Amino acid sequence: MTDIASIPPDIAALSFEDALAELERIVRQLEEGRGKLDEAISSYERGTALKRHCEAKLREAQAKVDRITVSADGGIGTEPARLD
Repeated sequence: MTDIASIPPDIAALSFEDALAELERIVRQLEEGRGKLDEAISSYERGTALKRHCEAKLREAQAKVDRITVSADGGIGTEPARLD
C-alpha cells in the first residue's frame, strides 16, 4: 500500500486527471532527452510520486465501486460492482 505521507503535498492535492497529465508530460520530456541530467533526475522523482498518487486514487475509486459479498459459508469478500 502507498504511504500517503511519502507523496509531496502539492501532488497529493492534484486530481487524478491533473496528476496523470503532468506524469505524461514528464514521460514525454524524459523520452525526448530534453534537459540536463539533474533536471531529468528531479523529473523522474516527481514522476514516481505522481505515479504513486495516481495508483492510490485508482485504488480509492475501485474500493468505492467494489461490492461487499457474503458467501454461503458466511465468508465476506468483495467483487467488482456491475455498472451495467
